[in-house]
Order: sequence, then structure tokens, then C-alpha cells
Amino acid sequence: MRISSQLLVWLLISFVSIPVQATAIGSLRNFIAETRTVSANFSQTLYDKSSRTIQESKGSMQFERPEKFRWSYQKPYDQLIVGDGKEVWFYDHDLNQVTVRPFNLAIGSSPAALLAGSSALEENFTLTELGLQDDMEWLEAIPKSKETMFEFIQMAFSPQGALKLMALRDSLGQTTLLTFSDIEKNPQLSDNLFKFIPPANADVIRE
Repeated sequence: MRISSQLLVWLLISFVSIPVQATAIGSLRNFIAETRTVSANFSQTLYDKSSRTIQESKGSMQFERPEKFRWSYQKPYDQLIVGDGKEVWFYDHDLNQVTVRPFNLAIGSSPAALLAGSSALEENFTLTELGLQDDMEWLEAIPKSKETMFEFIQMAFSPQGALKLMALRDSLGQTTLLTFSDIEKNPQLSDNLFKFIPPANADVIRE
């Protein structure tokens, strides 16, 4: 099963350690104000509406706010997503296929927009504190736009303000759970990470 490219975009910049705040919403706001670059590893599990595991995957990511990112899946399929601020490139290594979308259309009202956007959070999302669960502070973000394929995003922060978990429920009732590790905040990242040149003979599709 290939991972949905639309779902991949939602997950693009959903990761980072954040300085201590009293609430999860405070930590999220602090991230937007203070975090410029991030590097991390992630594991991802997709569940169906009956909470049965559909797919497990792993990879790494880097991003530079507000509009550059690189999201790489190594397992179970070799896939790469690169955003350069103007376009988003989806590359499937096995299929040797590249799909290109305008940046604004690819990001939309998504977790990427939630964490990487420059506008006020409350303009695009309704934020609610969910309280303390398993020693982590949780929040829920519900998009105000009806033109989105997911119902909500939930994020869990450690007592030190690090984003540990993220859960997304899509319109089909499926839930994606992300767990982050080896998070490095504000590292020096090469500009080449956010540039993509299609491989020779790749099938390039523009949308």
C-alpha cells in the first residue's frame, strides 16, 4: 500500500522540541514564534476506523520555516517529499514517478499550515486543551475550513515542552499516529535539502 500523498503533506512539518510552557497550546505558539529549523526521525502507524493497524512506516525529516521541508520515508516504501516554498515534489522511487503541486494548494489547511504558516493559529484552527494524559499535555486542533480531508489533529507535549506524539483523523475514519525521536531544534541545514531535481527518465506529473 502506498501512503496517500495528501496525507503525507499533512504530516510534513509536524515535529519539534519546544521550550517549556504551561499548556500544550502555549507550547505550540512558542514553537511558531521561536523555531526556525528542525531535524528528526519519526515512526508512523496508520489505523483503520476499527483501530486495526493498516501500515507502519519510518523515516526522517528536516524543515526550515516557513516554507521549506524534506520528508523521507525509508520503510516500507522509499518515498520523498520536498517543498521549496513554491512547489511540493512527491517522489516514489519504486515507481520512478514524481508528482508536482503548487505549494499553497498542497499545504492548504493542514498540519503543515498549522505549524509552518505565518498567520494566526485561530484564523484557521479551533484549538482546545485536552489536559494531562500519560504525563503529557494534549491539545486538539480542528480546521475551520470545510475543504479538508481530515477531521482533527491532536498533539502531545512532554512536561519539558517537547512534541512527542501527533494523531490525525481523516474523513474516512482512519487515524495516523506519529512518534518523534532524535529531535534537533534549530540545526544548520543545507539549502540543497530543499531542492529537488527529478531523476532521469522519471514520469513527472504536474497538478
